[in-house]
Amino acid sequence: MKNTYHELIDQTYHFPQNGFSLVDGTLNFNNVDLHYLIEKYGTPFKLAYLPKIREKIKQSREYFNKAIAENNYSGSYEFCYCTKCCHFNHVVRTALKENVSLETSSSFDIDLIENLYNKGVFSSDKTIVHNGYKTDDYIKKIGRLNKEGFKNSICVLDNARELDQLMELNLDHPIKIGLRISIEEDPKAAYYTSRLGINKREILDFVKERIIGNDQVELVMVHFFVDSGVSDNMYYWNEFKKALNQFTKIKKIAPSVNALNIGGGFPIQNSLSFDFDYEYITGEIVRNIQEACKDENVEEPDIYTEFGKYTVGESGAVIFQVLEQKQQNDAELWYLVDNSLMNTIPDAWSINEKFILLPLNKWENQYKRINIGGISCDHSDYYNSEELNQQVLLPTFSDDDSEPLYIGFFHTGAYQDSISGYGGIKHCLIPSPKHIVVDIDEDGNLFDYVYRDEQTVDNMLNILGYND
Repeated sequence: MKNTYHELIDQTYHFPQNGFSLVDGTLNFNNVDLHYLIEKYGTPFKLAYLPKIREKIKQSREYFNKAIAENNYSGSYEFCYCTKCCHFNHVVRTALKENVSLETSSSFDIDLIENLYNKGVFSSDKTIVHNGYKTDDYIKKIGRLNKEGFKNSICVLDNARELDQLMELNLDHPIKIGLRISIEEDPKAAYYTSRLGINKREILDFVKERIIGNDQVELVMVHFFVDSGVSDNMYYWNEFKKALNQFTKIKKIAPSVNALNIGGGFPIQNSLSFDFDYEYITGEIVRNIQEACKDENVEEPDIYTEFGKYTVGESGAVIFQVLEQKQQNDAELWYLVDNSLMNTIPDAWSINEKFILLPLNKWENQYKRINIGGISCDHSDYYNSEELNQQVLLPTFSDDDSEPLYIGFFHTGAYQDSISGYGGIKHCLIPSPKHIVVDIDEDGNLFDYVYRDEQTVDNMLNILGYND
């Protein structure tokens, strides 16, 4: 019976594949010699392979442009990079090399864009889609962009109140706006209707009463977002068709609407058996939009996507060394790695996200069922759920081996840094709140002081590499 790790993978999957290959017994990732990086830098380390980002952008454009051509679709396709997936300077600049538009989700994103603009990396004629809840600071900065000449800044209203906030900006030209449609959540969710967006029962009246005839705004976009992303299942297509129905109704009373933003990205590969027909799904998206517009006799819109995870997810990896193996009982063998899994890949334990887990060496060794533990003292700092019958199977090794076992989690490029608070950054660049300390003095009187102020823009930009 074949029982080496190499033979296990060879029998179970098509391998090599999609950037994974074995060279001289060592795993390479997108032709990067990981053993060389280990010898040069040691472990643990995070890897960002930037060419993959450009590759994914090009692929998405190929899928949509091919579907548009095959269906004689009259609208165009616009690729927006969703910055909240990864805000790092080197990542955003890489995406911008492919002439993408940007999608923002908080006020600090505006400072990021202005930084790129001032350095000549981003032009004022590029499209910027402003999503998320609009704080007063966020609205003011959107207004600032408009005053600075960013004429293709589109503020997608998440609720009716945000229109009032925009009106208070008193700009000398109409500000472009979009409308986010609230959707029904997946039946497995804890609530029925998303908190994000304007209720479908209210949105048409809102357009008629507050937007049509309002010379301070120009309605150009309808936006909907399915949190689970683009999927080939009944739930996604039902929500998609509901959104199309709303779009055509809005388009009939507001002809200025020329863009449909299908928020929620394509899935990324999270296992070696991953199978998703991007070309087929893209064709179905374009065809469904075309049919809905034809049925209601409205012009076909330009199609916008906000692909973040799809753009950067497969560019990332985290590499560890196995420090020790511990046989805690007859059935449970633990491999302890040289960092915390909770800190480096938080989605794995917080939302049970799956990543591709592979050893970098010892592929010719036999394999065993393994639990992987981090070095923190939290009992949740482990990973033990993989696709192979819900088990982690990795090569065995001896403590006397001349080389330790190295393992890698792959396609970790989206969200992990912000969710884990890398260097102090947070999801959507929402700053840490100020820290107030309250104590009692020697006389028994309460007193308080600010231990740390709220994070500043410069602090965030320094962490992300924009002020280098």
